[in-house]
Amino acid sequence: MRAFAFTGYKQPLRETVAPEPIVGDHDVLVEIHAAGLNQLDEKIRTGEFKQLLHYRTPLTLGHDLAGSVIGVGARVRGFSVGDEVYARPRDGHIGTFAERIAVHEDDLALAPTSISAVEAASLPLVALTAWQALVERANVQPGQKVLIHAGAGGVGSIAIQLAKHLGATVATTASAANADFVRDLGADVVIDYRTEDFEKVLTGYDVVLDSLGGDNLERSLRVLRPGGTAIGIAGPPDPAFAAAAGLNPIVRLAITALSRKIRRHAAKAGVSYEFLFMRASGEQLRRITELVDDGAVRPIVGRTYPFRETPDALTALASGGIRGKAVITLPTARTTSENPT
Repeated sequence: MRAFAFTGYKQPLRETVAPEPIVGDHDVLVEIHAAGLNQLDEKIRTGEFKQLLHYRTPLTLGHDLAGSVIGVGARVRGFSVGDEVYARPRDGHIGTFAERIAVHEDDLALAPTSISAVEAASLPLVALTAWQALVERANVQPGQKVLIHAGAGGVGSIAIQLAKHLGATVATTASAANADFVRDLGADVVIDYRTEDFEKVLTGYDVVLDSLGGDNLERSLRVLRPGGTAIGIAGPPDPAFAAAAGLNPIVRLAITALSRKIRRHAAKAGVSYEFLFMRASGEQLRRITELVDDGAVRPIVGRTYPFRETPDALTALASGGIRGKAVITLPTARTTSENPT
């Protein structure tokens, strides 16, 4: 089957003929209609995460999919041939830049019926990230104040909507050109990151979701109320993550050292810092499906590319400037919303 893979770290992504997926007892074989593009794909290709995610090359990239079930393993009970599904396959079993993939049933969910396959493919990784940050980690409650950085991006555009659904007052950083866009998503306060310093405007926030890292993360600690939480998805990883991931002692020591500065600043400010590396979850995707079909969350697809242009699409993603997500489409994709009801 056709797929896009790389043969070594920092090597280009190229089209290849990949072997057909092996379908285990608990796997679902999916014909892929569309696949979302994520910064994580490029970070894996360049070797940035090679100490955390141990992959052998050649490796087919891709962490988001929407498609149709064309086969099921012997012990699968929750899915049938013909089901329209979406997923973020678990680490170690990625590869959605391909015509077909076998996905563990626990990572899969029925796709929302109110949106297209292209829109569904844009959701899993970013929606799960937002859910695990705001619901699972921060337990955001009505009346709390949440700052979401990069509100026009893939994670930010979903996180704004989810935080509003949870009843929070939402601030976000964005360019002036995207101010109306993020307000339409539900942002109450918009900070133009080019001309305004969010640290001087915001105070007393309960939660910050940071996707930028570095100095931006450190400054974010200072807008939190005592006891508030900063959740970082761009790093640095913290010791709790290293322990949960079962990393070897040497890597765990390195991670402890990398995050020492930000943890020290957080402790001094009386707040906490947590690193989030999202995980696959079909159960959480089912909750997200409900939100989408109820109109509480809508996917944002900023650009689509045909399957043959996957390498160029991944390169373009690194340059930024796309609202929401970029998605690659295969010839079988449903490109318009179809609601059978």
